[in-house]
Amino acid sequence: MSYKTVLAVLDTQRHAAQITDFAISVSQQFDAHLIGVHAETLVAVPLIAPMEIPDPTAVEILQESAQRETMAIEQIFKQQTVREGIAAEWHSYMLAAGYASTSVQETARTADLIVANQSDPSKPDHRADLETFLFESGRPLLLVPYTLKEPRPIKRVLVAWNGSREAARATFDSLPFLKLAASVEVLVIDPPERGSQSPELAGAEIAATLSRHGIAVTVTTQESGRNTPAATIENRLADESIDLLVMGGYGHSRWWEVFFGGVTRSLLDSMTALTLMSR
Repeated sequence: MSYKTVLAVLDTQRHAAQITDFAISVSQQFDAHLIGVHAETLVAVPLIAPMEIPDPTAVEILQESAQRETMAIEQIFKQQTVREGIAAEWHSYMLAAGYASTSVQETARTADLIVANQSDPSKPDHRADLETFLFESGRPLLLVPYTLKEPRPIKRVLVAWNGSREAARATFDSLPFLKLAASVEVLVIDPPERGSQSPELAGAEIAATLSRHGIAVTVTTQESGRNTPAATIENRLADESIDLLVMGGYGHSRWWEVFFGGVTRSLLDSMTALTLMSR
């Protein structure tokens, strides 16, 4: 298994260069084709009172602004891919449904991996449609922290494992990265007592499966104690200098609505490592 088609979501001009760089890095690593995507949501049409007819001047200004941003993002993407000699193509959309449109979803579902930026909690964006798109795409998602400005080698990987369907999907979707990593740690937090398995053996089966792929893997079981699972993972990321976190995505539309049954936005708001999610 490898990533042969990578899709970069370039939602704003502010993040375009950063996400293109990371998507190029992944594409070069796996000799993949790169698709750049930007979807502009048509805004509500301003009305003129009292007749409530569309304001043509305002509509024209909004459309021109959206077109300028789309063109600027496209230029950034094309300049960087040409410079690096990457096989790439560009798709832009201006639709009422934005990223939730069928056209954008169909493109996303043909990719092996989607690369997108973390939402910067200090700079609220119009990301509701984008978040729904990312979760409904059905494809693994590589989130790039807004604090991580340049790609770096993925040497150390942490797999957050709780035995769920989502965690399994994320783990196997991340195999191309795991096979190239110097070390992979399977982290099990607060493992339950089961009749057929002691807490100490939690994670042993997935570790054995990964080792059959030639992956250097270790298993760590840890009690969260007074910390939340999210805080426990954050501490582990920092202590072990982790480059990539792999975890299942839970919930429905918003990616922060839960990890390990409801642990939260805090984990992704304070991202320090690349994070691969699947659901």
